[in-house]
Amino acid sequence: MIEPSLSRSPARGARAGTTRILLIEDDAGIQRIVSDHFADHDVDVTPATDRREAERRLAEGAFDLVVLDLRLGSENGLDLLRDLRARSDLPVIITTGHRPDEIDRVIGLELGADDYIVKPYGLRELLARVRVILRRAEVTPAPTRVQDSHRSRFDGWVLDRRRRRLTDPDGADIALSKGEYALLVAFLDAPQRPLSREQLLQATRVHEDVFDRSIDVQILRLRRKLEADPSAPRLIVTERGIGYVFAVPVEKL
Repeated sequence: MIEPSLSRSPARGARAGTTRILLIEDDAGIQRIVSDHFADHDVDVTPATDRREAERRLAEGAFDLVVLDLRLGSENGLDLLRDLRARSDLPVIITTGHRPDEIDRVIGLELGADDYIVKPYGLRELLARVRVILRRAEVTPAPTRVQDSHRSRFDGWVLDRRRRRLTDPDGADIALSKGEYALLVAFLDAPQRPLSREQLLQATRVHEDVFDRSIDVQILRLRRKLEADPSAPRLIVTERGIGYVFAVPVEKL
């Protein structure tokens, strides 16, 4: 199991302000060309060939993002992704092969990957995706327009925006990633009103991200935390041809 040091502060040996990427990839040629290209853009790439080396690298220093190849020889990158995601919200981009790997891409996104890119990929596209995800990770949600009501209740759940704390109907704390939190706030600010994907992208301040499937992935994750049956959601409901609607009333406390 992974026990990485996952601080987002600069790692040992990294220049202040330099972005650090862990590239988990067993192809030495890909390691080299990605490292060289990213170095030209002030991004430091640390390669890892297999799971053992990846675990060691994570324990040794802090990283801003992981690029993970799902095909690591005889090893399964999905297992590594599952362990990593269980312990941190460190952004992850998965890389896969052609069409036969589609099911792996879907599973990877459901396990918590932030994005995927298909081989052979362009270096500029990979760098662009890295930058988009890092911008999204640095975003803090916009202050609520209703400044005198920092607590919202819906269907027995309570969100305390001042403390960024979500509690379920039994009073248990439920952890949310930055993206999930921003998305929930957007819904609570517009309950029982259909919202398009573009509106949700704008509300969560990631509208510059052209990969709007990221909203669908965040919806899937949020449903898994809020819904009794995520396959038959009743809180976050899909509006065909429009987007999504938060279907229950919201009370400001």
